[in-house]
Amino acid sequence: MINLDNAMNRAIVFGNGESRGWCGQELSWHDIPTWGCNAIYRDLRVDNLVSVDYAMQQEIYQSDLCQDTMQLHFANWGIIPAEISDMMFMGFDIPEEFVHKTERVGSHIEQCVVSGKDPSKIQDNIELTLKAHPNLDPKDLKMKMEKDVGIWITYLRENDNVKPIDYPRDWSAGTTALHLACQEGPKELYMLGFDLSSYDENLNNIYKGTDNYLPSDAKGFNTVNWLNQMQTVFSEFKDTTFYWVDPIHREGQVTNVKNNNIRYLTKTGFCDKFNIR
Repeated sequence: MINLDNAMNRAIVFGNGESRGWCGQELSWHDIPTWGCNAIYRDLRVDNLVSVDYAMQQEIYQSDLCQDTMQLHFANWGIIPAEISDMMFMGFDIPEEFVHKTERVGSHIEQCVVSGKDPSKIQDNIELTLKAHPNLDPKDLKMKMEKDVGIWITYLRENDNVKPIDYPRDWSAGTTALHLACQEGPKELYMLGFDLSSYDENLNNIYKGTDNYLPSDAKGFNTVNWLNQMQTVFSEFKDTTFYWVDPIHREGQVTNVKNNNIRYLTKTGFCDKFNIR
């Protein structure tokens, strides 16, 4: 049980790194606002769920969370009349396996969101990337670039709880969640499951190998962009103290993160601070 004073001055943001594997539904966060990313809803209820991936957005929406008390935050969530989506692909011969369309059931309205990647351009993009970065593993790169390829059409329901993300744009889900949480003005923010990845090791993600995620043998990602995004958050919200809880880092990965408002906290320290037994 967590016993906190001034809970609204604090926030907890969950990443999906493997270091947060100990967190479960038995934890009670009371009035502390919580944020999470993508498939975390499968295991842990949060107040705010952030997704920037087409396939995960559709999975979440179809799970009926779109009419739950949980607030959904989706990137690139451009709403259009459903009849326009029907006309958009007239004359295009898109293989059926590349079209992911939800059914119109229940309290749906005549609006939808269309997202995706053009499958005809993937091979060209792979070749251009390999030319610029010849050290990359071609098989691994192809697997990553083909993720979420195709067209994703999600028909909307009345009075859904999706809030389009205005800013930041084109960030990872975890760093987007951090920034959105900070926009609420917490004095203390606790980061769980924010592990750093390495291309020399397998992907660090609790949900790897499950639906809408890369397989478990995928390589990790370069951390430069992710660290730059976190650095932007730490620098922009100088009045917030960030507690990075028990992260999995490789030596030297965070040498450039030197903000005075960052603290490192062990799992034991976090549990003691929040009186979790």
